[in-house]
Amino acid sequence: MSLKKIGALIVDDEQPARDELMYLLKSYPDIEIVGQGKNGVEAVSLIRDLNPQLVFLDVQIPGMDGFGVIKKLVEKKIPLPLFIFITAYDQYAVQAFEVNALDYVLKPIAKSRLEKAVTKARHMIETAESTREKIDRLVHMLEKNRQAPQKTKLIVKSGGRLHLVDSDEVIYASIEDGVISIVTKDFEGQSNFRTVEELQASLDPQTFWRVHRSYLININRIKEVVPWFKSSFQLKMDDRKQTEVPVSRAQTRKLRQILNL
Repeated sequence: MSLKKIGALIVDDEQPARDELMYLLKSYPDIEIVGQGKNGVEAVSLIRDLNPQLVFLDVQIPGMDGFGVIKKLVEKKIPLPLFIFITAYDQYAVQAFEVNALDYVLKPIAKSRLEKAVTKARHMIETAESTREKIDRLVHMLEKNRQAPQKTKLIVKSGGRLHLVDSDEVIYASIEDGVISIVTKDFEGQSNFRTVEELQASLDPQTFWRVHRSYLININRIKEVVPWFKSSFQLKMDDRKQTEVPVSRAQTRKLRQILNL
């Protein structure tokens, strides 16, 4: 099983300090040094271009200090990596944590202190990746199990002709005396489906709602909710006649929940 690498960047204005940190980090096979910088301007550019997961950042560097680097990244809306501040002065510790640095290590660097910082970074990265993977799996599962929106072509008979209608053009459907009528913005006609249940099964359940035993509506084509007697409602639809469709008692509660009525 291959080891998952953590891309790391070292930023320090002193070459010996960079070399020492490089040497110490060789003992961590999962840390891969992707670049080095010697000042604040380089740090911003390298973080933008290399997208490291972890940055070992000296606080006192030319151009702009370590805190200035983070501020510039935020201003430029560049995604922030994890930062381990490297400093010769512990007076910066509080300020480091105020800018959400993961940790800080004092110079000269002690192996045990570096070990703690790297372990913390590794845990943070693994936890973040684990969380993203779980979310990705959940989204994938929901998408797999969820019935995909169906842009069905419906056959509607009108004026002695058969029209092919995209399902999202349907404003509502109704049934009377065993005949299902389909209403769109442009015309009204008869469907070849025998029952409202059959028609509903062929449409996107996220869009079409059976508000009454005789009516199936496109929720995106509701123009107005009209209060009716005994705390019931009617839905004024967006067709040419602005038809008012009754909402059954069973569906009134759902309507109240949807619209926070």
